[in-house]
Amino acid sequence: MHRIIKNLLDIENNIKVQINKLNITNHTKIIAVSKTFTLDKILPLIEHGHINYGENKVQEALEKWAEVKKTNSKLKLHMIGKLQTNKVRHAVQIFDYIHSVDSQKLAKKIADEQNKINKKIKIFLQVNIGNEDQKSGVNKIQTGQLASYCKEIGLDLIGLMCIPPINFDPESYFEEMNKLNKNLGFTELSMGMSSDYLTAVKYLSTYVRVGSSIFGQRS
Repeated sequence: MHRIIKNLLDIENNIKVQINKLNITNHTKIIAVSKTFTLDKILPLIEHGHINYGENKVQEALEKWAEVKKTNSKLKLHMIGKLQTNKVRHAVQIFDYIHSVDSQKLAKKIADEQNKINKKIKIFLQVNIGNEDQKSGVNKIQTGQLASYCKEIGLDLIGLMCIPPINFDPESYFEEMNKLNKNLGFTELSMGMSSDYLTAVKYLSTYVRVGSSIFGQRS
């Protein structure tokens, strides 16, 4: 068995154990964060049948995934990085999910561009849960307002996403995100990475974004 397949199976098992231990009903999907890794490093996972992959640059995603997606219709590609409005036209062509919507301007651009090609992308709002100046994301107080706007313009808004502050215990931030997500009536929640995905599962994350624990450290 290939090393990265074993890594993925270990993570899947860790999540299953956590769900059983906490006696919660949760269906957590793993986004294999394949950014910077070449396709030959990712192919074993694709051949294994893994579906969800994460990229953070539009151009890299187009170059890496355009051909593969033509022959693997089940593959789902997630934009997990900051998305600039001038890249939206290409982003909607290749991505199935966008996790980083944080403004009305970006939301409107996505709506306009996806309508042109008759595509419906699944959208997460990125919340700046730690109120960090250097980090993207909508302020948690304004999240409801942005969510209403996204629905008004016809976006398929399915949940919230966050990246908690580094060097702090993420638990309180995940707990707050879970409450905010429920209050807004969403069932999908994107949070948790290699270092904290089991804590995210505890607070009902439905998508965890795991890279280094699957593929190894990036060079």
